[in-house]
Amino acid sequence: MRQAEILRPGMMMTVQDSGRRGMLRFGVSGAGPMDPDAMRMANALVGNPADAATLEFAFFGGAIRFGDDRMVAVCGAVRDLRIGGNPVAPWQSHLVRAGQELTIGAMAETVWGYVAIGGGIGTQPVLGARSTHLRTGIGGIEGRTLQAGDALPLGGAEPVPMRKLGAPWRVRSGAIHVVPGPQDDRFGAAAVTDFLRGPFTVTQKRDRMAMVLDGPRIHAEMGHDIVSDGTLPGSIQVPGSGQPLVLLSDRQTTGGYPKIATIASVDLSRLAQMVSGRPFRFTAISQSRAEDMLIAHRDAFSRALAEVETAR
Repeated sequence: MRQAEILRPGMMMTVQDSGRRGMLRFGVSGAGPMDPDAMRMANALVGNPADAATLEFAFFGGAIRFGDDRMVAVCGAVRDLRIGGNPVAPWQSHLVRAGQELTIGAMAETVWGYVAIGGGIGTQPVLGARSTHLRTGIGGIEGRTLQAGDALPLGGAEPVPMRKLGAPWRVRSGAIHVVPGPQDDRFGAAAVTDFLRGPFTVTQKRDRMAMVLDGPRIHAEMGHDIVSDGTLPGSIQVPGSGQPLVLLSDRQTTGGYPKIATIASVDLSRLAQMVSGRPFRFTAISQSRAEDMLIAHRDAFSRALAEVETAR
């Protein structure tokens, strides 16, 4: 039976693939994973295409029972991962037999985790993707978070050997890099200094759409309302409260608050994975520097993917 049953859903557990493309001009958000590297690595470990649909969860992963034999991989800093009650390691693939349960405990000092299943999750594509967009209720299973009793259809899977990373995939620490603008000219020099001096923390007001930051209140001398324009993943809006708002995967496609800066793509997942209350600072870089950092990051990730090897 080609399906997996959700016995206990993880927090904010949804179906996510690489997201919708080419739909922003119609007001349709791309959705997709909060940590694309972790999703891609999980898919590679079970032999799936990079954009195959996976399960994404926050903080803890719950329990899943499988209707047939499947290769699975969980990517994330999971403290307790078990198959049929036996402990196994994340960041490598494992064979789950028909009728066995995969149980996924809490995350350690990070937020988002991913479950890849050999053959991928075969829910019906909506507007070109299987990704769930919670605000509009499309994709995944009825456009919502998963519930106990949900049955996930699975694709056909070719037999693959068990795989693991040749070396752990680690991310950088330190300041979060930002590219100033596009409306940084609405903020005075003192506000920009406060923004870069920080420190900030991620508040409990966070979801797949955005995260609210706590720290220095940032005042826009030219006002906190602008004619709505396009947004990007990582856009940092500053509403009248002065608390910066970082837009994420399920963001709205346009917004009417000035954007003091944009998170460099290389650091967006790192910020999304940051636990609430941990202090950090921003540092400003040029667009060209941000592009160079992203290219170097992608090269390193490609090497890590190439090092996925047969488990011994």
